[in-house]
Amino acid sequence: MTTETKMDDKSEPILRVENLVKYFPIRQGIVFKRTIGHVKAVDDVSFTVNPGETLGVVGESGCGKSTVARTLMRLHDPSSGSAFFWGQDLFEMNPRQLRSARREIQMIFQDPYTSLNPRMTVGEIIAEGWRIHPGIVPKKRQRARVGELLEVVGLNPDHINRYPHQFSGGQRQRIGVARAIALEPSVIICDEPVSALDVSVQAQVINLLEEIQDEFGMAYIFIAHDLSVVRHISDRVAVMYLGKIVEEGAVEDLYSNPSHPYTQSLLSAAPNPDPNVAATTRRILLEGDVPSPANPPSGCSFRTRCWKATDKCAEEEPALEVRVGVHRSACHYANVEIDEAAYS
Repeated sequence: MTTETKMDDKSEPILRVENLVKYFPIRQGIVFKRTIGHVKAVDDVSFTVNPGETLGVVGESGCGKSTVARTLMRLHDPSSGSAFFWGQDLFEMNPRQLRSARREIQMIFQDPYTSLNPRMTVGEIIAEGWRIHPGIVPKKRQRARVGELLEVVGLNPDHINRYPHQFSGGQRQRIGVARAIALEPSVIICDEPVSALDVSVQAQVINLLEEIQDEFGMAYIFIAHDLSVVRHISDRVAVMYLGKIVEEGAVEDLYSNPSHPYTQSLLSAAPNPDPNVAATTRRILLEGDVPSPANPPSGCSFRTRCWKATDKCAEEEPALEVRVGVHRSACHYANVEIDEAAYS
């Protein structure tokens, strides 16, 4: 796949994921292992990403966010579903097609300490993609181009021959960003790229990602569990719970008017820097623990912790559709007022 094969109509989604499912088998036995169940890591997830926009994906640890990212990169094979990149299904591509598509879809990994090869210099790490995809940068210009990319991400070009262990965590993540943009991709999947960094360094990396997006016009899928970070960088937000998207919409609309009980509880627990606002904010306390993805509840996956739950929630799974305002929510009672008893 080359840039020439992309659609001319930029109003079309650059990436369209439909009914994505990823189950991991649970096996029992020492010699003759048999499958006794499945961990439903991602269960019927659909979303779109438009050119130049940032889709934030937020949720608790274990909700399936990173599995979505790794499945889109074909690091995991999907159990079912489709992912159309400029109209071509990533899951139906042969190895040659997939290799070409990966130039257009890059990834920034969560851990800057394990995602960089310790035996390679910074220059070799950033230039590695050009050896796999020749023709992007002429070989005689590659060293100079690596220096340019290091400057773009705020690092000293003179450090091109250093190794990853000679950099701090924030600097290593900047190297990961430079590696991702070296191939001039259309989409970058950011899998919790700042969660392992100090707060001050997080802000620097987020600002860097925004500057790069403004300069190069690429789209992001930004995965995180920090609601304030997601709000700052995203155009739209998808909230995941137990392998499913439970609410999705434009960032300001979703944050100002959350309709799903899980989103309401997440936002109520987020710290507010304004002490006056924080003092008047009511927190929603959820009862119980997150159910096991190997044995999720019937009907609505959130019903075991929801104060609005009724028999209907156990019997009928709510569809993700527009229910209140202009964004989508998977709740039968999205238009029901919040029960005061749910608050602390």
